Amino acid sequence: MPRYLTTQEDLEEIVDKYDTILFDCDGVIWEGDHLIPHVKEVLAGLRKKGKRFFFVTNNATKSRESNKAKFDKLGIECHVDDIFSSAYASATYLKNVLNFPADKKVYVIGEKGIEDELDSVEIRHSGGTDPADNVFIDLMDFSSITPDPEVGAVLCGLDMHLNYKKIAKGCRYLRENEGCHFVATNLDSTFPTHGSVCPGKSGGGATIAPLITTLGRQPLVIGKPEAAMLESILKTSVLTPATSAWQPLPRSTDLESVFFCLRSYDLDKSKMLMVGDRLNTDILFGVNGGISTMLVLTGINTRAEAEAEDAIAKPTYIVESLGDFSSVV
Repeated sequence: MPRYLTTQEDLEEIVDKYDTILFDCDGVIWEGDHLIPHVKEVLAGLRKKGKRFFFVTNNATKSRESNKAKFDKLGIECHVDDIFSSAYASATYLKNVLNFPADKKVYVIGEKGIEDELDSVEIRHSGGTDPADNVFIDLMDFSSITPDPEVGAVLCGLDMHLNYKKIAKGCRYLRENEGCHFVATNLDSTFPTHGSVCPGKSGGGATIAPLITTLGRQPLVIGKPEAAMLESILKTSVLTPATSAWQPLPRSTDLESVFFCLRSYDLDKSKMLMVGDRLNTDILFGVNGGISTMLVLTGINTRAEAEAEDAIAKPTYIVESLGDFSSVV
């Protein structure tokens, strides 16, 4: 049974126990463009205590730079390397794990955030925000659904301008282009906004469902709750013994060097905590990664859902709001 945190002693124990904290954003740090009360003070207090934290979001509509701009606007100290989005993780996975060929390109069903992160790792792309794909086609006119043998992957995230043309092109490339990768930033089905719930902002679930149904094929999913996101964090940050502070690896570092660093430094998962508002992404992500988890009740899931016998994942802790920690930091 998850432990429900209510007392000052409970909250102080959590602050003392964990050195590295992973935060979801929507429903934890903010709701839409509004900060959740007292969260800003909590984050500032944790930094003063020397805690290292990352913002781990399935929101693929924005690049890390754009996400940082939102933190700046809300007055929260944040560095680009503190942000791990499903768009960034997907781009780096294509580049470094799938060794995506330079003579191929990615067809994007999604927003500018995905395009920006593909640009950051020098992967060519089409679709996405291209005006030619953001139009409705005439009934039964398939003349614009043409082959493109250069497409080596279809990458899907939330697309606020999803239309038949994009779905049809994605399906054609995946059916006809040999070895074409089918990748999803994430499979979130909903997101909280203005006291309600809308279809899959963070990506995927709502956007990618037509392709899964049409193709009868499951995508490779990069974002939470998949362990690939945690691996991305562990592979791009190491503990520097001289300063006992977390430092990002240089962007030029190759994977072999990253693995060497991970072998050289003991990254203690017992001192890591994942904080989120969703059982099926945030909490399951922490469980899959072997770290402690804390559910906040300012977003999607309720305490009753987390404590139910058939909960998809049970958090280690439950707290009403991240802002509750303002009294102990």
